[in-house]
Amino acid sequence: MTYDRLVCANCAAPVSEGRCPVCRASRERLQQENPWSGLTPAALIALVAVLIAAVALLAHQTA
Repeated sequence: MTYDRLVCANCAAPVSEGRCPVCRASRERLQQENPWSGLTPAALIALVAVLIAAVALLAHQTA
């Protein structure tokens, strides 16, 4: 789960915006726990597409 959809109970803003000290602390804690949590779903899909293309290119060159 990414933190971009979480809402802060202190200020009722998205945690990803970091408007209050509680948001900023939660955002930092979530990023330290999982460095991949900062990736958006679109970036993750792009990364997977690049990996698939690289594997396909390698398979084509060895064949």
